Amino acid sequence: MHRTSRRCLSLVAAAAVTISLPLTVAAAPGKNGNNGPAGAGPQGRAKDVQLQALGTFRTGQFDQGAAEISSFDPATKQLFVVNAQSGAIDVLDASDPVVLQRSSVIEVAGQRAVDGSVVDEGASVNSVKVHGSFVAVAVQAADKVSPGWALFFSTGGGYLGGVRVGSLPDMVTVTGDGRYALTANEGEPADDFSADPEGSVSIIDLSKGVAGIDQRQVRTARFTGYDAARPVPAGVRVFGPDVPVPAGQQPVGRVARNLEPEYITVPKGSSKAYVTLQEANAVATVDLRSATVSDLWAMPGKDNSLPRNAFDASDKDGAVNVKTWPTHMLMMPDSIASYRYRGTDLLVTANEGDAREWGDYAEPIRVKKAKLCAADFPNAAQLQSDANLGRLNMTSTSPMTGDCYRRIDVFGGRSFSILGTDGTPVFESGDLIERTIANLIADGALPRQAWNANNTDNDSFDGRSDDKGPEPEGLAIGKVSGRTYAFVGLERISGVITFDITDPRAVRFVDYASNRDFSADNTALEQDGAGDLGPEGIEFVPADASPDGTPLVIVANEISGSTTAYRVQPKR
Repeated sequence: MHRTSRRCLSLVAAAAVTISLPLTVAAAPGKNGNNGPAGAGPQGRAKDVQLQALGTFRTGQFDQGAAEISSFDPATKQLFVVNAQSGAIDVLDASDPVVLQRSSVIEVAGQRAVDGSVVDEGASVNSVKVHGSFVAVAVQAADKVSPGWALFFSTGGGYLGGVRVGSLPDMVTVTGDGRYALTANEGEPADDFSADPEGSVSIIDLSKGVAGIDQRQVRTARFTGYDAARPVPAGVRVFGPDVPVPAGQQPVGRVARNLEPEYITVPKGSSKAYVTLQEANAVATVDLRSATVSDLWAMPGKDNSLPRNAFDASDKDGAVNVKTWPTHMLMMPDSIASYRYRGTDLLVTANEGDAREWGDYAEPIRVKKAKLCAADFPNAAQLQSDANLGRLNMTSTSPMTGDCYRRIDVFGGRSFSILGTDGTPVFESGDLIERTIANLIADGALPRQAWNANNTDNDSFDGRSDDKGPEPEGLAIGKVSGRTYAFVGLERISGVITFDITDPRAVRFVDYASNRDFSADNTALEQDGAGDLGPEGIEFVPADASPDGTPLVIVANEISGSTTAYRVQPKR
């Protein structure tokens, strides 16, 4: 147990930052559309909020994934936190959010599922979700290509039962009414790329309760239809080695093996789930009643030659250098959440980016190693210098003409997006995240070494500019005093950036919070002496469910192995 002693950096745009890019909205409906004209600025500005760090629990395990995802139970005032290092769930007493302390541990190894399978030693806990009196846990088998499990425990830690799901269940959630639990079965290839299991979504019917759960209550939404009659929509990426499913598993086509569900959101009252397929740069719609994939669409691309989509592309130019480039960003969303605006469900994605790298297959290449088409890049030699685009990682699947690349596709949007449930673009943050961090540094609110830093090294100024930048990964949405906010975790620089998204046509930056200590040397950093590092999971706790009656944001940090509670309070 630790009390948070480091200063929590918390700033408001109006006081500390001048945002230079215009906000953008979709000009017209339609999938895969481009950003439209500049949107209006804030109207009737409400009082801004800030995050105040309250308490932190530290495992003392550096870079072991000892705090990845959290879920809060308002009835028992406990936090359930995924500890991938121990393969268990740490249960934290959060009755006083200033003093978080571990009260118990939920072990998963040795638990028997209803099909007779037993969770093996070495199995990994990937995700947790509390609903009512039970806790749902997604567990990956020790051999990740084998089917995993969804296990259910009481909030007191007692085992209630478990079912078998698809390979590598990476995320679990429960619908608001408690009717269904869902797992995103990522189905990553074997580490040597000798086999590639099917990606899928498991839908577990809980209408009769968790006690006495049966394997027959599990249905699977699959992508096999896209290997048959249904065409794969334009922009959905299916690529890499075509290897079979693991021995003993039902053979499926390449598309079903290639698509890898990452994260799920189910809007309140909806019978649809929306699932990110990160490496494929896509989102799928799953019908919960029929357990089928009812839609699939690619995320809109991002033209970096436009001023609103500028970014820093080099880790070797020695500067904060946000500018336009002749490149094209693939959003590749990780987390996804949803909220309602004027009676319509909207989706929000954190566009982190990710590459496929297994065995001898490595998707990324440096731009300087790529043969660029002279017709498309007449200044290729200049672009390919290390100070320009040379060091930037691009995907080797970028469009080609003959043996040369006619477009440079890069990983991740360094942004967040708001979309309709059919993929219609509503808002794209463009370069807002990098511009905001750059301005905070220019104003002295952040140290220079924070710029596109890595989360395992305090001497890494500009070190991630060539590779996804600040990496927006975790995401939570919450309502405070009638305003709706998106809390976005920046995995690499280790902070939480907050935006007012009440009106998606007038999105505003309002706060940046971090207790990372960039003045600590790397020895201190590795010995739990540099604050929180690598925010992975973010959860919003509304005031009426909070242990102290105020809205909270809970951040689980995978590199520092720490969990911190922040209070969302009015800016003073």
